[in-house]
Amino acid sequence: MSATRPRIVVLSGSGISAESGLPTFRDANGLWRDHDWRQLASPEGWRRHPELLLEFYNERRAAAAQAQPNAAHRALAMLEANYDVHIVTQNVDDLHERGGSTQVLHLHGELAWARGTSPRRLRTHLGATPIRIGDVCADGTQLRPDIVWFGEAVDQLEPAAERVAQANKVLVVGTSLTVYPAASLVDFAPPHAERVVCALELEREPAGYRWLRGPATQEIPPLVERWLRETG
Repeated sequence: MSATRPRIVVLSGSGISAESGLPTFRDANGLWRDHDWRQLASPEGWRRHPELLLEFYNERRAAAAQAQPNAAHRALAMLEANYDVHIVTQNVDDLHERGGSTQVLHLHGELAWARGTSPRRLRTHLGATPIRIGDVCADGTQLRPDIVWFGEAVDQLEPAAERVAQANKVLVVGTSLTVYPAASLVDFAPPHAERVVCALELEREPAGYRWLRGPATQEIPPLVERWLRETG
């Protein structure tokens, strides 16, 4: 932990990106309503229908590249002026980074990256470029989205838990806490930490958290202003 600045850890989910126009995967209007997740977000789907899966993620990648950071993303970045801020996100877009945040850990991967299909898992930055069958990484294996699919390990979970356990403040934003193991991270917050959750609805209300019941673009900017005032 920073010796001079208190640490804030932000746990973000799809709701904050939805306010930038990106559809969520799990709500009533989400992407899974029109697609079978077993085809589009699993190793089995990749083996059976790689072209369909690539088309799906190519569309998501293009949409994410067109979306713009919103007021909540930009406000969170402002906290870095006075705090050691770590964003731990379930989101696969780069809106936090483009909003100005510099320490972002992606639990479920990143649309703007691809990786090879050998055990080496070599990564390649794509930006908005689509992946096609026949596109390979440096070791000659087919590129796939660098996304954690159902049934795959969340490699960044332990580093994320360590960040939360060292926080002075924990902010949960844009998630209903339904996706595990990511939802379990709220329980790692130390007892002394100020804990806030911003969401329209919650699957469970975590113990010790104050609930801001509103959209992130409405609730996060004034919270950030208050936290900045606390540090002068």
